[in-house]
Amino acid sequence: MTLPDGLRLRRAHPQDLNDVMWLEHASFPTDAWSASQMSGELYSPHGYYVVVETTEGGAPTIVGYAGLSSLAGNPVADVQTIAVAADQRGRGIGRVLLTELLDEARRRHVQEVFLEVRADNPVAQAMYTAFGFERIAVRPRYYQPDGVDAWVMRAELAPAPGGPGPIGQETLDDRR
Repeated sequence: MTLPDGLRLRRAHPQDLNDVMWLEHASFPTDAWSASQMSGELYSPHGYYVVVETTEGGAPTIVGYAGLSSLAGNPVADVQTIAVAADQRGRGIGRVLLTELLDEARRRHVQEVFLEVRADNPVAQAMYTAFGFERIAVRPRYYQPDGVDAWVMRAELAPAPGGPGPIGQETLDDRR
């Protein structure tokens, strides 16, 4: 899966916090994570966060991000978050982000991946289902202050033939 021209996938860095938080608040206005929560995720040795940013028109702008959490040696991982800027939705960015998280889970030898998704978000639910996630439970009123239920979803991961795919369109270790 590739990104549209003018975008690239890279590993997130703690210096991305302000840009990620801007997108977090734009994407989740009523239940956004706090800056301290997101900072903890970006610094966590168990986390794996990636961003999609523009590569044209001056300074790069983050238009999507996603995160995975998995303790070393644990066969289970959690998709923590995925967000794509409203004006960039429908271009496959969410699918690229989720693909990269699942590839990282495979690199970590994870066998099961879990996530929560809002019960009122059929677009995200459809994407997760297309990736093999199944709804296994409902958490009533999980998303506050809206009181929206969360679907708990799970996917089993089979090792990828020949190993996980490449990391985005370039090396995510690039610290430009």
